[in-house]
Amino acid sequence: MSPLWRLNKYLYKYKGYLLLGILFTIISNIFVMVPAQLVRVAIDYVVESFSFYQMFENGGASEIIKEAFLEFIFVFGILILAMALLRGFFLFLIRQTIIVMSRLIEYDLKNEIFDHYQNLPLSFYRKNSTGDLMARITEDVSRVRMYFGPAMMYGINLVVLFPLVIGYMLTVNVPLTIYSLLPLPVLSLSIYFVNNLINVRSEKIQRSLSGLSTFVQESFSGIRVLKAFVREDDSGKDFQKASDDYKDKSIDLTRVQALFFPLIMGLIGVSTIVTVYVGGIQVIEGAIGYGVIAEFILYVNMLTWPVTSLGWVTSIVQRAAASQARINEFLDEKNDIVSKDNLEQELVGDVEVQNLSFKYPDSGIQALKNVSFSIPAGQSLAIIGTTGSGKSTIANLMTRMYDASEGRILIDNKDIRSFNISLLRKQIGYVPQDVFLFSDSIANNIGFGLDGIPQGVVEKAAKDADVYQNILDFPKGFETRLGERGITLSGGQKQRVSIARAIAKNPKILLLDDCLSAVDTKTENVILNALKNIMEGRTSIIISHRVSSAKLADKIIVLDDGVLVEEGSHDLLMDQKGVYAELYEKQTKSKETSSDVG
Repeated sequence: MSPLWRLNKYLYKYKGYLLLGILFTIISNIFVMVPAQLVRVAIDYVVESFSFYQMFENGGASEIIKEAFLEFIFVFGILILAMALLRGFFLFLIRQTIIVMSRLIEYDLKNEIFDHYQNLPLSFYRKNSTGDLMARITEDVSRVRMYFGPAMMYGINLVVLFPLVIGYMLTVNVPLTIYSLLPLPVLSLSIYFVNNLINVRSEKIQRSLSGLSTFVQESFSGIRVLKAFVREDDSGKDFQKASDDYKDKSIDLTRVQALFFPLIMGLIGVSTIVTVYVGGIQVIEGAIGYGVIAEFILYVNMLTWPVTSLGWVTSIVQRAAASQARINEFLDEKNDIVSKDNLEQELVGDVEVQNLSFKYPDSGIQALKNVSFSIPAGQSLAIIGTTGSGKSTIANLMTRMYDASEGRILIDNKDIRSFNISLLRKQIGYVPQDVFLFSDSIANNIGFGLDGIPQGVVEKAAKDADVYQNILDFPKGFETRLGERGITLSGGQKQRVSIARAIAKNPKILLLDDCLSAVDTKTENVILNALKNIMEGRTSIIISHRVSSAKLADKIIVLDDGVLVEEGSHDLLMDQKGVYAELYEKQTKSKETSSDVG
């Protein structure tokens, strides 16, 4: 239970629902007990009245006695029906309080987890899979909700009903109470055991179903490869094997579930037989009336479901505690990317990097080693290097996705760690290498970084990124909805929409992280021409492995295996005939060869 204690704050928050739920449970159980007492009185009355009626059966008063007898029975029937309706009404109110409370707690818990997710650093997402993150905010939260909902509802009912019913039964007849309740502990333990078997098998089925779904998803996603290599038959056999595994596990679960209701009904039957036998002996001895036996049988049936649910509730609590422990692991994760001074000021754009070194905490890879450079406000810098040279790491450090292991980054002569993180990121226009567009309208994608989306600003950003006309060519223009990850657009259009999104918020610093790596030469030239105007008057950092992108910059630095090996203008670096010149010649020859082949 300990992982669930931290959720008591929600019980306190919704204590009104909980207290009303407890009150309605007490009232509901009173209305379920009264009919059993009415049945006892009615049966005793019928037995006694029948004996009395037999004495006057041949007399003239028999019809009068019969009418009075039937009226009395009719009143009893009406009272029992009224009790049942009242109980039903209060059962409805119980669900409207406790189950509604569980849904409100589920809502709050999901929001708490999601807010916490968003505040965690990028390193957290590098070491945890998306599937695991999703499972904790969906499946695990649903299991916790079951604890606050059905488990708590039936638990409260058990706590209220047992003292009421057993306490009253003991006042009526102690020996009969003991004998009639003897099978119930056996029933509870049996149900607990069966529930555990069901849960174990259910977990296996979930894992098997997850594997089956993953297999099907991969097969459909890679259908072109399957067809190209003529592997449809092998894929079908693998699917059949996975399906057989799921089928076998499902049948195992069905066999265990088949024990559930026979076990309940069998033990209820045993309890009823014991009650009738012991009660019958006491009736013969004159200790009790016939009605007491019927009343006790009703009480045993009343207690059967709460006792049955005890095993089920215990199982729910165990699963909820396990799920909450998994949730707590993530809720206990701390964000080490914090602002020292929470400085809030408009940026000018002077950037200076001093002796910067960085090692990724999850992989231990040394990405940067003692790198230093500077960019005056309004000027541009190109960072060139091969894959794995540490270029994108600089972008991550500039946007404070990570903090440097050693050295520091200064913006306007102030350490980047002093700035308010949100305000810093708002003033940096970031275009990532892997373009991500949301399944939303083009206008909303471009205006994603704005508070409110003024149409004029969105259109200007689209024009500056040279994608305005492309957007107008769509039937719905800026209101065109993009498919998943922007699938409606071509590669070049996605890049330009991403650039438009970055410049729409009019950033002081523009950071382009290898954003032209996925486009062809023609599209690259179009985007580069658009970038000339965009970069004017802004501090701009162009990260790329293509030297063609570097020509736009006032200064170029070359990284190799995390070390700054060259620095200077394009002409200066060409004259040095070093790494940059070699890279330039290779890429130029590659383009020429491609043109000749074409």
